[in-house]
Amino acid sequence: MTEVAWEQAATLIDLDGKAPLIANIRECARHFAALKPQHQQAARVLLTHPVAREGRKTRTWLLEPEEIAALAAKLREG
Repeated sequence: MTEVAWEQAATLIDLDGKAPLIANIRECARHFAALKPQHQQAARVLLTHPVAREGRKTRTWLLEPEEIAALAAKLREG
């Protein structure tokens, strides 16, 4: 995945239908990190600007749980 700007507006959505969090990527990653594992697996981040993906011809607007977890890990590392 291409780098995503921390200040990019995004929406953390829950596939179980809970209210979304509309914030920047940094806040979405922080909120994701606080979720229980079963809720993390149902979470996605909808981006305002699509990102390029290795092995794909098109860019995508959605971050999967593994990608959000990687962003949360970067926040923890500083």
